[in-house]
Amino acid sequence: MEETFDPDLIHAIFKLIWRRKALEREKNEGIDTMDAEGAPGTAKKARPTSAANATAVKLSCELLRIFITEAIQRAAAIAETEGLNHIEGTHLERILPQLLLDF
Repeated sequence: MEETFDPDLIHAIFKLIWRRKALEREKNEGIDTMDAEGAPGTAKKARPTSAANATAVKLSCELLRIFITEAIQRAAAIAETEGLNHIEGTHLERILPQLLLDF
């Protein structure tokens, strides 16, 4: 089996992003989203986001692994056509639009 990302690390990154988004929404809308722990009747906007299912986190890890592997392969192909033995940022910039459309 191929190595993938640590599910705990990915879950921690997701939680960090969700917390930042909630604070941003709170600041923009004046809603205290951190106190609204998904209580019944709470608006969906005010509920905190979470990944309660471990399988969902594992699938997210696998998707990230495949995405990054594909990006490296495409950038390597561009670098190879230019006669280079290493990938540069410009190679990633060139493949990114199509990669995002494909995923």
